[in-house]
Amino acid sequence: MALDHVRDYFHHDAFLYSPTDLSQTNVWLFFTRFITHYCAPVFVFLAGISAYLYGAKRTKKELSVYLFTRGLWLVFVELFIISLGLTFNPSYPIFNLQVIWAIGISMIVLSGMIHLQQYIILAVAVLLIFTHNLLDGIHVHGNELQAFLWSFLHEPAMFISGPFSFHIHYPVLPWIGIMALGYYFGSIYLLASRSKILLITGAGAILLFIVLRLGNIYGDAAHWEVQKYAFLSFLNVTKYPPSLLYTLITLGPAMILLSLAERPLNSLTRKIAVFGRVPFFYYVIHLYLIHFFALIAARIQGYAWSDMILTGRINSTIGLKGYGFNLFIVYLVWIGLIFLLYPFCKWFDKYKRDNQSDYRWLQYL
Repeated sequence: MALDHVRDYFHHDAFLYSPTDLSQTNVWLFFTRFITHYCAPVFVFLAGISAYLYGAKRTKKELSVYLFTRGLWLVFVELFIISLGLTFNPSYPIFNLQVIWAIGISMIVLSGMIHLQQYIILAVAVLLIFTHNLLDGIHVHGNELQAFLWSFLHEPAMFISGPFSFHIHYPVLPWIGIMALGYYFGSIYLLASRSKILLITGAGAILLFIVLRLGNIYGDAAHWEVQKYAFLSFLNVTKYPPSLLYTLITLGPAMILLSLAERPLNSLTRKIAVFGRVPFFYYVIHLYLIHFFALIAARIQGYAWSDMILTGRINSTIGLKGYGFNLFIVYLVWIGLIFLLYPFCKWFDKYKRDNQSDYRWLQYL
């Protein structure tokens, strides 16, 4: 996740073309982007699991209230805290509705779904994940309410209202399905056989991906074809919105990893777990730091400070074309960022542990 955001703000080519554009990309750049595909679906899936485990010691009403209020809080964070970090522009010219927004909306919906039977929740999750690509051929153009609502559900789009722009990057239908699937798997986490179930389900997801993708049968609007980068084309699935094939090839390996991850922590994984215990704190802080360092980098390269005070998405900023560094520098900045963030995350993790009496508000962070 941090790698992809560093690439957005530091890589020269990010201002010229998409890293998954097979006519211009290269293997290293493609996989720099592809590996980050795992972040959003795993975030949302694990959020569903966490919701179930959180509710295991509480009433359905308590869990429902928590999910609803946490969801509203996350939507607020996306609109006013994340948007400011992405642009550094206090006039809020653009609201880019991304993963935090999708998690928030999905939590609000899940707050009602939890009152259903588990098998019904599973059925709804599978229905949303497996069938939403049937809607790919439906388009609602314009700047009116019906177009906004359709984009909210399924099709990414930009909307303009006076001085403000709203970019719905994460339509919510499939994300609701992924979180609901995670909630169902939360019940599996109470079973001793969970590792075996996760392993089999993950392997099955990968196998289904291969079968559907090989025949271009169903599940992604972008078909693959034999060409110079045939294997990259095979993996080049659609994230916005997350296609069935995207979901299979991300959650499948993630489930296998989860099945193998229940091991005692060693010196390395103990440090990695620090980030895992404060993911929301990490997410917000890392965006502000990346943008701040990019502002300094732009100034070093001869651009004005104001060039990094954005009115749109970073990689669509015309005035910054020509700015940026090669991929090696991107990786160095990413590694440096992780090391810099570690002590802050460790401090906040300790603060949460030492202030259990304040857990009611800390659980929102």
